[in-house]
Amino acid sequence: VLNDPHDLVFGPDGNLYIADKFANRVTIMDPDSLEIVGSIGDGALFGAHDVAFGPDGKMYVAATGLSAVVVFDLSGEQPVNEGALGPFPRTEGVLAHSNGRLYVMASGSGELVSVQDTQILGVVGGMPGAHDVTEAPDGSIWVADNFKQQLIQFTPELEEIRTLRGPQYGFVGPRYLDVDPDGQLFVADQDAHRILKIDPLSGEVLGVIGTGLPGKGPNQLDDPEGVVIRGSEYFFADSDNNRIVKYVVALN
Repeated sequence: VLNDPHDLVFGPDGNLYIADKFANRVTIMDPDSLEIVGSIGDGALFGAHDVAFGPDGKMYVAATGLSAVVVFDLSGEQPVNEGALGPFPRTEGVLAHSNGRLYVMASGSGELVSVQDTQILGVVGGMPGAHDVTEAPDGSIWVADNFKQQLIQFTPELEEIRTLRGPQYGFVGPRYLDVDPDGQLFVADQDAHRILKIDPLSGEVLGVIGTGLPGKGPNQLDDPEGVVIRGSEYFFADSDNNRIVKYVVALN
């Protein structure tokens, strides 16, 4: 049973790893059957919001209640907790970048922090309450800045590239997002109960799932938090319905 699932990601084994907030754990789910097949950190990952896998195969969990990123080695038969990095006030997002660095969203201080091993390499602020951090195919970094109802793109050196905001998006509270291989953004706008597909270069909204009102039927979501894309399959953490929803896009 899920308890307020937040962001989710595919692990090296092909399963979904879900930051299960009020269960204080990472829940593992088969993406085909949507059945729960395991869990990690049960009861100890207080307020788990985000989960990421790095090039090293390790799992990184943004545990908001700990104001830290908890690191797990999954290479053995049992997960090994390697400890926590921090403090990062109200850790809401974590990205294990392909360049080997961690990018951590400290929502409480509004800072995106770049970390190599245990050394802080850079900090950019002004984003109180921001949540997700995710990598685009070109290595750039997107942040979901929900308080300011915008998305911000940075270089790996934390230089701002562009910001997406305005009435054309109808953002109310974008929390987490994913980027497909073509660079298209898929944004979970929690407070609008919608998922948006956006072309970041043109700024065009290419598609929307959700009616704008909370619900549980077809094309309905209730406070969606997380999103991850695998080919034509879209997986959403439908948080207040305590479920993962899978959509398959059929192209003519």
